[in-house]
Amino acid sequence: MGVSVGQPVAGQVGRVRDPERGAKILEAAVELFATRGFHAVAMSDIGQSAGIVGSGIYRHFDSKYAVLVALLDDVMSRLLASAEGIVAEHIDNTTTMRQLVETQIDFCLDHRRHVQLYRQEFDALQADDQRRLRRMQRRYNEEWIATLLELRPDLDETRARALVHAAIGAIQSSVTYESGQSRDEQTHCLMAVAQSCLATKWQA
Repeated sequence: MGVSVGQPVAGQVGRVRDPERGAKILEAAVELFATRGFHAVAMSDIGQSAGIVGSGIYRHFDSKYAVLVALLDDVMSRLLASAEGIVAEHIDNTTTMRQLVETQIDFCLDHRRHVQLYRQEFDALQADDQRRLRRMQRRYNEEWIATLLELRPDLDETRARALVHAAIGAIQSSVTYESGQSRDEQTHCLMAVAQSCLATKWQA
């Protein structure tokens, strides 16, 4: 029976992997993919940026494509989990809507390259991965839409959906340029834009 790579053999000391190496690979990849484009980056580029021999990446990811999928999965998984947690707590509709907006803003400001990558390279995904991520994205948007409909009973679902897409799109546009604002200033600006898109008001 063969021994898999990295599996210790009786009487030998097994190779100890860096538990943070996968995170280092993703951190390096998101910067390179977002700034240079997925197709222009080689696995050796990612390895060099992460301080890892290019072939060492294959201990964690089967291919460059697998790295891209892991990064885009992370974006939607984190946003969806955050939204579902906020809705589950549901203090009141106004607070829930405000928290949904705040977490989207925070994610865009804290993980700018990840959002850039999602917007730029989604079309590079295979059809099955696109469908899976679109389902997650729809679930995320539905949390906003349902909350907005409860907050604004004057809206129908079509109108609410359009307003939610406008608000999220406006917030995410912040990753495409340098505003020159401080973190607090940019947050305040994006909150105001989201309120305007959703035609709702809440205390900061």
